[in-house]
Amino acid sequence: MRHDILIADSPLTIDALPLEVAVVVPTRNEAANVEKLIAKLSVVLAGRGWEVLFVDDDSPDGTSELVRRIARTSRHIRIVQRVGRRGLSSAVVEGILATAAPIIAVMDGDLQHSEEALPRLIDAVTNGGADIAVGTRYVAGGGIGDWDKDRARMSRLATRAGQIALGTDVSDPMSGFFAVRREAFERALPRLSAVGFKILIDILASSPAPLKVAEIPYQFRTREAGESKLGVRVIAEYAELIADKTIGRFMPVRLLKFLMVGGLGVFVHLAVLRTILGTGSAFVTAQTAAVMTAIAFNFFLNNSFTYADRKLKGWRLIGGLASFYAISALGAVANIGIGTWMAGHDERWWVAGVAGVVVGAIWNFAMSSALTWRK
Repeated sequence: MRHDILIADSPLTIDALPLEVAVVVPTRNEAANVEKLIAKLSVVLAGRGWEVLFVDDDSPDGTSELVRRIARTSRHIRIVQRVGRRGLSSAVVEGILATAAPIIAVMDGDLQHSEEALPRLIDAVTNGGADIAVGTRYVAGGGIGDWDKDRARMSRLATRAGQIALGTDVSDPMSGFFAVRREAFERALPRLSAVGFKILIDILASSPAPLKVAEIPYQFRTREAGESKLGVRVIAEYAELIADKTIGRFMPVRLLKFLMVGGLGVFVHLAVLRTILGTGSAFVTAQTAAVMTAIAFNFFLNNSFTYADRKLKGWRLIGGLASFYAISALGAVANIGIGTWMAGHDERWWVAGVAGVVVGAIWNFAMSSALTWRK
């Protein structure tokens, strides 16, 4: 199958121009959109030195294979295929690091972002002096297309939450459509969370100095093919990103999530203890069952919530549970030992108790991160 009919500029013409801009397109099951997007980019970017990098999270629909076939005859079409890694933000980071272009544009592969606004985004950075140019739906000339009322309301609430939490007046900090100067991105890079699907707000919040932002309106379009990324996971990851950029300045968000799970585990422990005691069982029997149940509860919830990016599956789940039991047992010993030691030095009982809990919790977190859910 020949693909050169999709390209307005011939590969020779594009290769002869200095590389001005790279368009990074994170994909997951977007094979039906790839050729259409390339054709649109070849029109709006004609006369520029450009390349497009599809960063594909190992799509089962053959997205990577299709891009690779096209790239054999069009060298400005590139593919970065990721195996065992997921997430839009991290995909964008890898795509930007894989190109030498001084200006990087980011857009989705679902054709919902208007390619007609792309030259204005690029020019705002190249000629307008902006560090980053954001395609926005929420200024005059922009729009959200045919979203229903619930989705529109959710988007505006999330946008407002991001603006308040991060102290930014950018009208659309959740936009996935923007162009950024490489130097600006690299300054923010060491502090990026790369969590979830909202890389723009991550860059804005991670920059050591305020970025000069230009806003370019565009009309959000209806998805033509592929699958929507909106869901509970996206919402949870957005909340985690906000937390990382606010609370994360004082405490690692993963530790906070671990402690939250531990707090829920206390209620599970007490509920099981009370239930078994109600059957007439001895306290030691009820307490042992409560401890074992609470540890298992904490493990499975941490596996899905705290360590979702390192989630254990299959046989690794059994090994992880065993190691978590062992770590928690040692944590209990540390808890009792520290508490007893402090109580023996005439500390108030509650101070000794809290110290034991803190030491035990930190031990459990550190060791489970290093062993149970190691990278």
